[in-house]
Amino acid sequence: MSRLSLKQAAFLFLCTSHYLLCFVKVGIFFGGPAREREVSFAGGRTALANLDKGLFEPVLVFVDGRGRFRQVSPEFLQAPSLRDVIPQDASGFSVYDESLDSDALASSYPEIRPERFSAHFDIAFLAMHGPDCEDGAIQGLLEWYKMPYTGPGLVGSAIGINKILQNELIALANGQQKKTATINRDAWERADKAQFFQSLIDHLGLPIVVKAPHQGSSIGVAIVREPDLALFCRSVEQCFFTMSVQPDGFSKLSEWGELSADEKRELAQTMVSLDSGISFPVVIEQTGEVIRHPQTLIDKLDSMQGQPLTLASVNAEDDVLFEEFISGQEFSCGVIQDDDGRAIALPPTEIYNVTSFDFESKYKLNTTKKRIPVATSLENNRKIQLAVAEVFTKLGINVYARIDGFLTPDERVLLHDPNTIPGMSPSSLIFKQMAEIGLNLTNSLTYLIRQSLRERIRTGKNTFHLKRLLTDLDTQLANRKMNPLPERVVSFGPSDEGFAEAKQEYNRLAASGEVRPSLVYLKSKVENYEIPVNLLFKETVEELEAALSQPRHPLLIETTEQARHITERYV
Repeated sequence: MSRLSLKQAAFLFLCTSHYLLCFVKVGIFFGGPAREREVSFAGGRTALANLDKGLFEPVLVFVDGRGRFRQVSPEFLQAPSLRDVIPQDASGFSVYDESLDSDALASSYPEIRPERFSAHFDIAFLAMHGPDCEDGAIQGLLEWYKMPYTGPGLVGSAIGINKILQNELIALANGQQKKTATINRDAWERADKAQFFQSLIDHLGLPIVVKAPHQGSSIGVAIVREPDLALFCRSVEQCFFTMSVQPDGFSKLSEWGELSADEKRELAQTMVSLDSGISFPVVIEQTGEVIRHPQTLIDKLDSMQGQPLTLASVNAEDDVLFEEFISGQEFSCGVIQDDDGRAIALPPTEIYNVTSFDFESKYKLNTTKKRIPVATSLENNRKIQLAVAEVFTKLGINVYARIDGFLTPDERVLLHDPNTIPGMSPSSLIFKQMAEIGLNLTNSLTYLIRQSLRERIRTGKNTFHLKRLLTDLDTQLANRKMNPLPERVVSFGPSDEGFAEAKQEYNRLAASGEVRPSLVYLKSKVENYEIPVNLLFKETVEELEAALSQPRHPLLIETTEQARHITERYV
């Protein structure tokens, strides 16, 4: 029998004792064919930067606009946006890959076939949003190929993408009453628009919230505040993702013949946008012709000038949802689970000073403010948590989710829009709420991976393999608690720039898996403070000092204790 070398023996010992060198390979899935792919692109960057490299080995999987899986390098995520990294053609337009030749990405980014996923990674970390990405489609594909994935399973995902079904099931779950209405595309085309608008005003009042039922990130949301029929029709078209091109139409395309060449290019480029345009590819409904590129659209509209036609996204909605406008305190509340499947609601975040409810207000402007918990009584905050945990459980969601809602002036809790893959920017609401119970960004991602493995085991598929993955990860976590990583102090002085740099360094060190960082505020030569995890999301030193000088809110203390049996595994 041959003898093992010293190096081989050492490696065998480390792996058989489940120590840190036995990494779980994590395929970070980002991009996708949905309209929220730019949000997903940023989420992929967050996951890569903050994944614990002492426990996991990241493998980046870019899902292109045609739904193909491509392995990419970390440099891919360094671009400001997805369109900046996709190879462009010579037209001068900035487009997504659906508008390019089908093999435009093939030479640079090799495709991974689903049947080969297990050769590349052990679990899929889903940082994708919208249809095909959080509706059960990708989850079902992964289950077929016996690949575990993060986030809720098939049932919760299917419910979480459908706003119309959500409203009905939430009402059944907790008895809440919220006025709504729907119309499908065929009925809309036949309807007397003025009469239908008036019937909605009579039923819902003004303002009316108009929603595309399968979108997220406030894409396909409009609010009609005045009895303006033209605005109402534009809002409905926006949520169907259609544009009518006719002399009496409501879209800018109806003025096509009056536009200059530059104005036509600008309008066609705007249509590329996934958050404000109907996006390409589009179909001319009268002819069935599919148009993939903005230059092709310009040429076609020029050739058909004066002819009435309707453009629709190839992924147009078939229904539009109308809801009464709820006045009250808007909130968003995350939910996590323990090993027994019990839901624990995180401290809710109040969202105030909201100027609009669209994508730009939510992701691009800094006017909207947030605070944890909601500025109301302790009892009302508890009421929000209880309602959110109940709906999470009764709707069959698992692992984690974020559920939004309103606390009305008469202290009713009205819920809507369960989000089964919440946004994953470093400042996302769910990460701030998890910080309130003691989990930093890296801990939160580790929780998500581990709890997802636990929930996939419950499906009864590939059980033995999944249990081994879970046991290996638990052993590594236990070893780390028994043999803590060396502490590394990151200090900063009383400047906002220093605070921001220190937080960035803290997150980098936490993700390295090599040290245990602590953040220390050096206020003066004789006064310093170790900053707890829940204050890492303060944006300025002034906010930090205000928080340090105030007692912690009772709800935050209470929720931290309720979740301690979860968090103690990771901290």
